[in-house]
Amino acid sequence: MVDVSLLQSASYVAAAIGVCMAAFYYALNLRETTRNRRMALTTNLMQSLFSEEGNRRFLNLLMMEWKDQDDFMKKYDSRVNGQNFIDRMTYWEACEILGYQYRAGLIDKQTLYGIGRGQITAVWAKFKPVIEEYRKADFLPDMFENFEFLANDLWKIAEGKGATGRRYETHGVRADEYEGAFSGEGAKQGL
Repeated sequence: MVDVSLLQSASYVAAAIGVCMAAFYYALNLRETTRNRRMALTTNLMQSLFSEEGNRRFLNLLMMEWKDQDDFMKKYDSRVNGQNFIDRMTYWEACEILGYQYRAGLIDKQTLYGIGRGQITAVWAKFKPVIEEYRKADFLPDMFENFEFLANDLWKIAEGKGATGRRYETHGVRADEYEGAFSGEGAKQGL
């Protein structure tokens, strides 16, 4: 005959195993849900950058021309050219968010390199001097630091594959702009 205490102990063990399995399933499900949310956010950002409208914005930004910071401010500052400011900030902010996600480990470097290396590094190369001047005058000193970090890391991968500023010179970004953007102290430190 089976002892009642043995049956009771067996039922406690079975209940404990059930609770452990439920907790494990919940953790697994939560992890997958978080991963799916990250992917959805990344996909939305990437679509905004690489859609037809995003590519149009990218080309418009790279076709901008100015001699120095004063010339830039006269032509493109938000106080004189609101539409350009909106296009610029939309693009820069999307790159900043992607850079933040990359730094936080939410997106891997190879995915970003495979999809956006040319655009992200080109925009950074073109606008680095402008952003640095804005940091001194209008922005916080760390504004767009994630964009900078991402662009520098993507450029390191590209250099490892034989890229040079001359090879990537395109759409209004000169080779010297590439080399200036990715050869300073910030580039060496990853920021």
